[in-house]
Amino acid sequence: MIFSVKKVERHWGLILGLAVLLLFLATLCSLAFGAVPIRFAQLINSFSASSDPKVTLIIQQLRLPRALLGLAVGAMLASCGAVTQGLFRNPLADPSLIGVSAGAATGASVVIVLMTQLHGSLAGLSLVSIGAFCGGTITVVFVYRLATSSAGTSVSSMLLAGIAITFLAGAFAKILEFIADNEMLKRISLWQMGGLEGANYSQVGIALGVAAVVLSLLNRHRTALNALLLGESEARHLGINVKRVKQQLIVLVAAGVGCSVALVGTVAFLGLIVPHMLRILIGPNHRYLIPLCAIGGALLMLLSDTVARTVIAPTEVPVGLITSLLGAPIFISLLRHRHRYGMQ
Repeated sequence: MIFSVKKVERHWGLILGLAVLLLFLATLCSLAFGAVPIRFAQLINSFSASSDPKVTLIIQQLRLPRALLGLAVGAMLASCGAVTQGLFRNPLADPSLIGVSAGAATGASVVIVLMTQLHGSLAGLSLVSIGAFCGGTITVVFVYRLATSSAGTSVSSMLLAGIAITFLAGAFAKILEFIADNEMLKRISLWQMGGLEGANYSQVGIALGVAAVVLSLLNRHRTALNALLLGESEARHLGINVKRVKQQLIVLVAAGVGCSVALVGTVAFLGLIVPHMLRILIGPNHRYLIPLCAIGGALLMLLSDTVARTVIAPTEVPVGLITSLLGAPIFISLLRHRHRYGMQ
């Protein structure tokens, strides 16, 4: 931990304010930069009646919903990553460990390959997104049932069940890819690499609504998560209903990650690197970790999407590739210098 507990507590307001300021600046950059550069004066004027119709269209119908969707999804993925690491008591844990990402990918592949004749949407969600959410939900329920016995839900059993179901779902997805044609393969590949293209206000409304519920409920469990870091028996002695807390946290993580993956596809590293870096910076106290992870995840998502839209404009790079390219070197650097940061 780089900053001591006392420093974090003493300067929490300043830290939070700086994080919000960085997120605000990243949002402005996301709205201004792209295949069509827009000056900040034009950006501000785009919300007035006298603005250029072309600029207004680009900002309000293309970039603003994209930025808002990125904010919500990034916040959910990083916060769920922090909770997963606390739940498994492992700073290298990732929300995909419970199988939700693999299940969502399989659900999306089923729709793309086996339901090609079906078209349309429900509440602004494409059938692929709906299939992905259903696949992720079914997978998590299956993993939870496998890990639950009369003695309760074992975190280690859930980890093993998640790994097994992830391989099983991955094998089924590969079978679907084997029988898919070239167009289907392209759609599957693009979806699995993640992206915010095609964002609309219906998706934004769903993402913001789910994010508000998930983040607020996760934050309410901050004390229980801190107690679980000591071990389950110690948490019980502190009056924590461990079984109920684990059930609720698993449901919340599954809902947050499932919604995110269904809306934007698989975004690698974001749920791992953001909470891991922040644990090194400010420590494992979830009172500070969860809100900062929400801001940090949203910030990284916006920056990655901005790079994805501008690096070879007008062609877009899948945002999942950018998060991997940004996250992997940072993570390798952390591992190389882990003893400096108090890592084992």
